[in-house]
Amino acid sequence: MGKHGDDWGLGEFFDGVFGFGDWGRRHGSRWHGGRRRQQMFEAGELRLVILRLLKERPRHGYDVIKALEERMAGCYTASAGTVYPTLQLLEDQGLVRAEESDGKKVYHVTPAGEALLEERRGELDEIIDRVRETVRDFAGGAMGELNKAFGQVAARTFREAFRRGPGDPAVRRVAEILRRTAEEIERQWNAAEPGPSAGKEGA
Repeated sequence: MGKHGDDWGLGEFFDGVFGFGDWGRRHGSRWHGGRRRQQMFEAGELRLVILRLLKERPRHGYDVIKALEERMAGCYTASAGTVYPTLQLLEDQGLVRAEESDGKKVYHVTPAGEALLEERRGELDEIIDRVRETVRDFAGGAMGELNKAFGQVAARTFREAFRRGPGDPAVRRVAEILRRTAEEIERQWNAAEPGPSAGKEGA
């Protein structure tokens, strides 16, 4: 279970495919699309995944939602209506305990929760492997090309702008180029038919 690390093995993927390292990890949610709404977990799997996140460190509900989105690189966002009932179920089952902190419930994994994770380690590894493959599949092909190109533009633009400083006239010229490009991209999106959307996931 620990073989993938805290980023579930996606760190090298962002570096290698997108070519912009930490920027890609921090802004993964920028490249989600219709696939974001696809069912990511089968029934009962989200419970194990959330338990795994709580074993890493105690979290409140919103933190769990954000951690899930980060692990899925923005391809998937669990709704509050899914996460909070799952946390309550885990608490009812004695797998986590909740403590009040700054007016929020912070959830801690219990020894029973850790035992369940150990017992179902193989199943959880399979879930994480499947998530990694889903993210890789989604971000490959045209999406991979788009993200790599976007990362290169962002990296080159900001690096050179910071080097030159705000007073350099080239900075304003490049900003105007980017503004016109953004307008053209918007026209392309508006002219294109959106892809099909999949249904919501089940916890």
